[in-house]
Amino acid sequence: MATELNAFELNKEEIIANANTRGESEFLLGKRKEAVDKFDSLDMIKPDKTKVDKWDFFNVTSPAVESSTYNTLEELPEAVKELIDLDNSKNIYVQHNNTPAYLRLDEDLKAKGVIAENIIDAANNHPELLEKYFMTEGVKIDENKLTAYHAALLNGGIFIYVPKDVHIEDPIQMVVLHDDKDASLFNHVLLVAGEGSEVTYVENYFTNLESSTEKINIISEVIALNNSKITYGSVDFLPKEMTGYVNRRGVASDDANIDWALGLMNDSNIIYDNTTYLNGDRSESDLKIVTVGRGETKANFTTQIIHYGKDSNAHILKHGVMKDQATSIFNGVGYIKHGATRADAQQESRILMLSEKARGDANPILLIDEDDVTAGHAASVGRVDDLQLFYLMSRGIEKKEAERLVIHGFLDPVVKALPIESVRNQLKEIIELKVLS
Repeated sequence: MATELNAFELNKEEIIANANTRGESEFLLGKRKEAVDKFDSLDMIKPDKTKVDKWDFFNVTSPAVESSTYNTLEELPEAVKELIDLDNSKNIYVQHNNTPAYLRLDEDLKAKGVIAENIIDAANNHPELLEKYFMTEGVKIDENKLTAYHAALLNGGIFIYVPKDVHIEDPIQMVVLHDDKDASLFNHVLLVAGEGSEVTYVENYFTNLESSTEKINIISEVIALNNSKITYGSVDFLPKEMTGYVNRRGVASDDANIDWALGLMNDSNIIYDNTTYLNGDRSESDLKIVTVGRGETKANFTTQIIHYGKDSNAHILKHGVMKDQATSIFNGVGYIKHGATRADAQQESRILMLSEKARGDANPILLIDEDDVTAGHAASVGRVDDLQLFYLMSRGIEKKEAERLVIHGFLDPVVKALPIESVRNQLKEIIELKVLS
């Protein structure tokens, strides 16, 4: 394990050889080379109030593992089937560890120019779109060591493109099944909504492993062009002992809307960065996050919505439950830049503690460089409300069941925001598992 992070070295020749074996495009090869060349000169991330100098983000067993594929939905493992509406799902992509395993996209959407492909094939098939949007507007390769490492070792993910004025009624869903303890996930999601378009995207990171020492390095770039609307839902549930960096980034143009509903249920030590840029006038973003920490997991959640556009509107809602010796840091930032007149930045962060040794820290931050704005925040860290428990117990409900009901009610604002019923049910089951285990 590397203890001095800056001492870690990338093997450029090996990375390029692996990419050539997979038949990758010159564009993607160029991005990998750029990442390797810049890696040594870049700074490591420095998340607020979380020491990561001894976290091993870098050592991986294999750059990519080969796993089974599926010809039909019926062939999928039962655990994956439970996440999908088999009767009605029209748009589904399944990734098995690092292997593109199944893809179905509605023929009518194809005829309208909608694209949904694994990210590596998309770089070959749609180079003009990847060159325009891949790590250009959202996340930059040279932001830090981990973004460069991501570009160098990219081994999965999806590209979705929705043309101008196309409204997709049925969600596009990606399921990533992680069942190989030697598989690291360097997934990249690139979602671009053209002017006046609308799309709902939901992803599930799901494991049946108890533990794995591999790495998570996931980046999502969500680009909403003028007057478009993107709803982005996710449930992440990966095993113990992994080390992770998850960066989800949104960019909204004039009159665009990006809504996030994220159930972050991983049992590993992870740094989460979710930042949305409201670049356009009248752009909006609503960000909801829910998490349950157990065991000795450490997690840092930095959420930012940065206002550049006039009349832009944002709301951050984060609810977390900590038990055992789990630790979480909630950093919420509403930043109104000079010129973003009449912007509105609101946020709320609340952490519920279920044990004496659990730790939570909620830090709401407002940065305002403009006069004519509206902004507000609320934060709390505490235990289950005794009055709520008393009310339920006075009606004949036992204490353990009363606590369970209070916790579900506390987390429900995010659960009900997920747009697919099977995914909502999955999140409820994971919450139940983690709270009662």
